[in-house]
Amino acid sequence: MKISLEALMMLDAIETRGSFAAAAEALHRVPSALTHAVRKLEEDLGFPLFHKVGRRAVLTPAGRTLLDDGRVLLRAAGDLECRARRIATGWESELRIAIDGTLDAAALNPIIAEFYADYGGTRLKLMYEVLGGTWDALATGRADLVIGAVGDPPAGATYATREWGNQEFLFCVAPHHPLAVAPEPIPTDLARQYRAVVVSDTSRQLVARTAGLLDGQDTLTVPDIAAKAAAQRAGLGIGHLPRQLAEREAAAGRLVVKRLNSSTPRAPLWLAWQSNQRGRALQWFVERLLEPDCAAALQAPAG
Repeated sequence: MKISLEALMMLDAIETRGSFAAAAEALHRVPSALTHAVRKLEEDLGFPLFHKVGRRAVLTPAGRTLLDDGRVLLRAAGDLECRARRIATGWESELRIAIDGTLDAAALNPIIAEFYADYGGTRLKLMYEVLGGTWDALATGRADLVIGAVGDPPAGATYATREWGNQEFLFCVAPHHPLAVAPEPIPTDLARQYRAVVVSDTSRQLVARTAGLLDGQDTLTVPDIAAKAAAQRAGLGIGHLPRQLAEREAAAGRLVVKRLNSSTPRAPLWLAWQSNQRGRALQWFVERLLEPDCAAALQAPAG
């Protein structure tokens, strides 16, 4: 291969500083040695890379193409070196974070910005999971950290966990749904007669979980909490929504909050990760997410 990273760095220095002499000084090389290296590269490639315009060295069209694409390689090599150095000091090359689908992932953006400002060498990958899907993502290795995992951890799991609050749900129906005018508390036998809108559990290996579903109730399964709220607004079914989302929809007149004769569902939320993981990015996020009011911010409805 005739092109090396060293050759690309040499071309970059010449083009940036405008002359062989200035580039040689920046690269701590003798000007004659730099000139010889460029001439040798041009001979090997079979075409000129620079031509003179006054005292300035200017790239030829072929040289411009070579350097423009080569700078992509230089940046990639720099990133690779940075990531390798960070791994050697305990920072992960990538951190995969699974977020429960009832939470607002956008509320993580300020925290991510903090992380990037000081520790930007670790790549972050965010994903939504639903119900048992958060635990499943941890169990199957899809995620390194789960935020807002619902319910108790699977039996026998060796996860490190921290309590992260509770998610409260309210029962909601569309204003034009028959249950909107039903006397409260609504008997569960009456609610069971109407279709429930449920979000599909994203578990792949663990047993799928359900929440707020009555025995024998017909269901409409949707992919996420936003689709569930939309289906309930359209009167396609009934069901529970996170308190903050339900209250927002009720305040806008799009849904009606009703009281069942059963207790209001509450789900414990957890931060969880594999107990044998010690990465510094993981520990940074755990400590940051455990700060006061962080859980409440992520439970606020998006938009």
